[in-house]
Amino acid sequence: MTRDLSRPRRFLAISSLLVILCTVVLSGCNRPEARPRQPIAFSHTIHAGQYKMNCQYCHGGVRRSTAAGIPSVRLCMGCHQLVAANKPEVARIREAFEKQQPIRWMRINVLPDFVYFNHYPHVAKGITCQKCHGEVQTMSEIWPVVRLDDMAYCVGCHRENNASVDCYTCHR
Repeated sequence: MTRDLSRPRRFLAISSLLVILCTVVLSGCNRPEARPRQPIAFSHTIHAGQYKMNCQYCHGGVRRSTAAGIPSVRLCMGCHQLVAANKPEVARIREAFEKQQPIRWMRINVLPDFVYFNHYPHVAKGITCQKCHGEVQTMSEIWPVVRLDDMAYCVGCHRENNASVDCYTCHR
């Protein structure tokens, strides 16, 4: 009696291929490369963590506008004329400052156009930046921690804090 070994081998080969393919796909889902790469390496671990700089020092827009804003090159150079002035990334900031060119930072948290969000009422209520942005003081590179394409997080937070869940609050 001869046994056909090609069928079990084929099954094993296809199964192995599927396992490898799933492993590659699933391991690639959280690659740091999938995040927006900033034009200059900026570490929140150093600024917000080690030096305990308040988020609002660099992101002053949270107190006066809908967007937190990204600090100007001039604000960066306020400290970096002296602090860490010889570091390569600071040299790149100085170069932009001397050429009077803005640094083209990549947005990390992007809301859909149909969503209205204002930082100010949240800051005024005492909600910490970490509530939505995560423990940024531990992040050498920032990434979004809240899914902005799913309003469940925001609605849940509004309910917890007795804030309005009226549609017009966020959809204007």
